[in-house]
Amino acid sequence: MVKNDHVRTYRDLQEHIEELDKAGLLHRIECPINKDTEMHPLVRWQFCGGISQEERRGFLFSSITDGKKRNYPGFKVGVGVLSSNPAIYSIGMNCPESEIGQRWLNAIANPVPVRPVDKAVCQEVVLTGKDVSGEGKGLEALPIPVSTPGFDTAPYFTAGLWITRNPDTGIQNMGLYRGNLKASDRLCVMTEKATLAGAYVHWKRYRELKKPMPVAIVLGAPPVVEYTGPQKLPLDVDELTVAGGLAGGPVNVVKCITSDLLVPAEANVIVEGLVDIEFLEPEGPFGESHGYIQIEEYNFIVKVTAITRRKDAIISSIISQVTPSESSVIKRLAYEPLYLSHLRDALGLKGVKRVCMHEPLTNLRKIVTVVVDRNMPKTEIWRMFEGVSSLQPAVGKICIAVNEDINPDNTDAILWAIAYRCNPVEDVHITPYRALGHAPHTSGPGIESTMFIDATLKFDMPPVALPKKEYMENARKIWEKLGLPALKPQEPWFGYSLGIWCDAWDECAARAAAGDWTANGLRSGAAARRMEEPQTFIEIAEAEKFGQNEHKTDN
Repeated sequence: MVKNDHVRTYRDLQEHIEELDKAGLLHRIECPINKDTEMHPLVRWQFCGGISQEERRGFLFSSITDGKKRNYPGFKVGVGVLSSNPAIYSIGMNCPESEIGQRWLNAIANPVPVRPVDKAVCQEVVLTGKDVSGEGKGLEALPIPVSTPGFDTAPYFTAGLWITRNPDTGIQNMGLYRGNLKASDRLCVMTEKATLAGAYVHWKRYRELKKPMPVAIVLGAPPVVEYTGPQKLPLDVDELTVAGGLAGGPVNVVKCITSDLLVPAEANVIVEGLVDIEFLEPEGPFGESHGYIQIEEYNFIVKVTAITRRKDAIISSIISQVTPSESSVIKRLAYEPLYLSHLRDALGLKGVKRVCMHEPLTNLRKIVTVVVDRNMPKTEIWRMFEGVSSLQPAVGKICIAVNEDINPDNTDAILWAIAYRCNPVEDVHITPYRALGHAPHTSGPGIESTMFIDATLKFDMPPVALPKKEYMENARKIWEKLGLPALKPQEPWFGYSLGIWCDAWDECAARAAAGDWTANGLRSGAAARRMEEPQTFIEIAEAEKFGQNEHKTDN
């Protein structure tokens, strides 16, 4: 338990960063770094520079400048500190990596109501009125980075949590949306209407009521709160209560200065404002998580009414855009166990072993591979496909089923299964009328379709053509003894049976490994016969009989 003025069961961002430092998962950057041209490109290299996932780190910048050579005293910026890899994420969740999936399921099933407090560190400094308007004030005084230098038209909130409230039920919603800074006291926000983002639904209702919509933007939230923002939860669920479920105790909240919205008390910065219900403003271009630049589009306008913060604040910024990225790690570690539970528990598909969302470039949602038991009936495989593609409109454009011998994280292995275990005329099905979901704007059709690919084994096949495991393991010992480059085995790295194999061939292989291959020649020579055509397949029962007498004589 973390001690504070208000007893809590979760770490704030400052404490989380200290834990990363202790674990050797943090780079502290003390030299001046330009937030507009250098910060995100520097961290981006660990996602596209051939660095393994385990070697990625969080970055904490303490000397920040910008394109106008301004400085930002009293602020630090953390990039990659939330989920550059699963180890960082697990520290934020305060649980082992192996327990992350179950922690999410328990939190969603058992939300914990928030705990209001009267005093909070997120309001140590309060700026309103003329203090948030004018050059160098308000949003301009915050060290918000440019995410994609050369394409983005402004700094963006990439880890900002946007809190709104349903005016009819009073239930708050919290979502992670991109926020385009426009002026010291104005910004724009994109909330997806296709997936019915909570802020979009609330805005529609406020427009009917002819009232501007209050909003609070949370920067530098405690990690368990930050992780909850990107998840797709029902509209009538307050994400802060699910964050409490993750933490195993209530999230402390405080009322905003200019509205009745409740925000996390241990946040670093809160931007309060009102969303215009009449006018929309061009927003973008911006590098989006689907891997393309999102061109300008009309989106919501927010007029800033207050900015509150800690005296020494840390602002978190997420590496997104082309995946893998920090944002894709955040989503993947929560989405995969949720989908596995949906298929196995809600739909009763007991043959489902694992759900894997493809991360590099495709950003998780579009391509989903499901590992199923070899004996799972075809009817259940197709019911599984429907379950994957229908849970969320943005997930499951291409769904692939494979068996347990195929590593779903290895695209080459998946293509191998499709190439030799899938008969397209029988095992591929395309369903029309799918929403575009999270995708770049193009002039193409406004709807897509869904593809199901059954790449499971439908019949026995010969073994995988690699040396058996014991020979590969022995060779690895020799490799390491010789001091050769460190190995990173990629499945499959040894051969195994897929059904078409017999003891006679095993015996032949053992004799060959022992150097006694001529005995195998005697065996096959005894089976020679007159035939009209070559390449006639030998049945296993026939192979077992070949050269039995010669075999006994040789041994």
